[in-house]
Amino acid sequence: MTFQPVVPISGYAGWLFLDRTVDQQRAAFNESAEVVRVTDTFREQIGDIRTAEDLVNNRDLLSVALGAFGLDDDINNTFFIRKVLEDGTVDPDALANRLSDSRYADFSETFGFGNFGIARTGLSFFADDIIDRFEAEQFGRAVGEQDNDMRLALNLGPAIDGVVAGTGSNNGQWFAMMGNAPLRSMFQTALGFPSSFATIDLDQQLEQFQDRAQSTFGTDQMDQLASPENQEKMIRLFLLRSEANAASRTSSASVALSLLQQI
Repeated sequence: MTFQPVVPISGYAGWLFLDRTVDQQRAAFNESAEVVRVTDTFREQIGDIRTAEDLVNNRDLLSVALGAFGLDDDINNTFFIRKVLEDGTVDPDALANRLSDSRYADFSETFGFGNFGIARTGLSFFADDIIDRFEAEQFGRAVGEQDNDMRLALNLGPAIDGVVAGTGSNNGQWFAMMGNAPLRSMFQTALGFPSSFATIDLDQQLEQFQDRAQSTFGTDQMDQLASPENQEKMIRLFLLRSEANAASRTSSASVALSLLQQI
């Protein structure tokens, strides 16, 4: 995309700047020539798409559809994406339901090719809903090209709201969070877990996530963690711990280099 967001400094101070200016920066990004071109094309043509095959055979529309869910890298995996869409999400054995990344199920359910017998693409509000998601996701992607921690912080609100809205039980919402790779990364860092934490048994991960959330936020209820106050605390912890982890890695690398130079 032609517009480059301004992120002058990393860490929590950088987040405070981005948070203050995000509305103006998003507006400028959405009005850039390339974004306007692809979203206008999507708005004009998506109503004519009736099947998953129609969508995957139209690269311009598919790029917006995937981009709205952060699945841009699958643009060439058309057979896989068609299967995700055609299977839908009603059957527990549907492909999207068997994937660890919950974004595929969200994508499949939103388009509805495999669920309702008629595509949702013809609904009057559908194009605008997808375009809103696309613009937000692509702005975050542009921010991430400069600082990926900022992208994760921007993603927190929409991602956690989607988790809370999409699953009934609290445990189910936690498992949905764990299946959303960007959201999980933020929770894991903010709550002070190492990268190796992802390798332990899922039920143990759930228990430890909830215990740590209870001690840190005073609640293990996902809908309460979605409050503005807790989201802001989550972002602050995430950015501070991410900076500390990066400094630790840099320090360790410097020590290792110094020892090698003495050999």
